[in-house]
Amino acid sequence: MTHAQLYAAPRLSAKQISISIIMGVILWFAAALLLRFLGQADLLEQGNMALLYALVIPGTVPFVYLIRMVASIQSGQLGPALAIATAAAALCDGMALTWLPQLYGETVEIVAISGASILWGAGVAIALGFLLDRRAN
Repeated sequence: MTHAQLYAAPRLSAKQISISIIMGVILWFAAALLLRFLGQADLLEQGNMALLYALVIPGTVPFVYLIRMVASIQSGQLGPALAIATAAAALCDGMALTWLPQLYGETVEIVAISGASILWGAGVAIALGFLLDRRAN
């Protein structure tokens, strides 16, 4: 993808932006609940982090295709749509870590690991959004 092609991508409509935001919030909440469950099962320990981070990559792929379908994303729009969804998720994560850390778990370590995992997932989602976009060259 050339520099000119990147900036020639079709703009997202207000509806697509709204759906991207909603999908980002839903994904964040689902991830937070999953991380809470993993923490309660003692699976969020430092020794398991490499595996968790590795599993986030294939675990995020279905979300990429789901947002593409639900928001009617066209070629060239997937990266920006995922960036918007991820921004919404990251904002929710920041607010929860500040005002509702018990959502993630009972210990500071689990809360920190959970917050870091969500940030990792955000980066993965944005990268996948651009990598999996099927823009015609």
